[in-house]
Amino acid sequence: LSPKCFAPKAPMSAEMAAGLGAMLADVPSEMGTIFLAMLVALLTTGQLLQRRADRKTGHWLPGPEAPGKRAYEVFAAWYSPFWMGVFGVVIALQMYEDFRETEYLALCGALALPLFLQPLLFPGKADGSLPLRQRYGVKANLWLWVYSFIGNYWYTHYFYNVLRAEYTFPSWRLNHVPFALFFATHFYFSSYHVLSNTILRKIATTYSAGATRWTFSALVVLCLSYVTAFMETLTIAGFPYYAFENRRMAYTVGSAFYGIYFIYSFPMFFLLDEPGYGRKKTLYSTLVDACGAGMLILTSLDIVRLCLGIPLTIPGTLWELL
Repeated sequence: LSPKCFAPKAPMSAEMAAGLGAMLADVPSEMGTIFLAMLVALLTTGQLLQRRADRKTGHWLPGPEAPGKRAYEVFAAWYSPFWMGVFGVVIALQMYEDFRETEYLALCGALALPLFLQPLLFPGKADGSLPLRQRYGVKANLWLWVYSFIGNYWYTHYFYNVLRAEYTFPSWRLNHVPFALFFATHFYFSSYHVLSNTILRKIATTYSAGATRWTFSALVVLCLSYVTAFMETLTIAGFPYYAFENRRMAYTVGSAFYGIYFIYSFPMFFLLDEPGYGRKKTLYSTLVDACGAGMLILTSLDIVRLCLGIPLTIPGTLWELL
């Protein structure tokens, strides 16, 4: 990275305050109604749940029977505030104004690297004695990389066409998608999916199995998917080189559209080597699962596009420099 990238712009306080005010001003009042409806649905359904009879219940992290999965989730949880802080500093200090293709790719690649290295450097005692292909961290990284690669390569064009989104920062592009984003989504999605894992595990280990728990879990996935999509859209609003034609619609309808990703991926990623939910996956079955999730999401996005009557246009070349 060029040294001038770390030189803050001045003065910043007034610009940051104005930017934050403008960002919040774009949030439509309907969002309050949407969040209230979610809360009411969750609280109402939650009242019908029955706690499990056994005492050793209600844990957020994997138990001793899945030490490799626990090691990965703990690592990702501790790492999440770091990459979020780095991104926050870059946006707050407007360091991106001096970024070119190299800086964007270096930043995103460097922030993704610790997650790729986790199975090698911090696999946990039990997984450390296993071959790499059997370590949970390797399978989790493979699942998320395939899932995020499909998302960038294909789903981004649905944002271009349906939500009129646009990336304008300098970038090398693969299929007209900034290549740096293929790395950025890896650490974004790692944090999102570790969070969803802890919530779904807490539900599964606290309440008795049955139709009520299934319904509550489904509601949690739907609400968490929408909130995750909304929060990402809101927090990235301070970056001027990712824009929507109608940002208010991006918050309401766009969050539901983006949330389709997580409706499928949150429960499917949770099942990866989760104790009590079948045998452990091989690398091949992990790859197949990620591809299956990708196809379900792609089909759902396209059904929405067809219902809206919006044509799908995919411009660009295999590799391009902008």
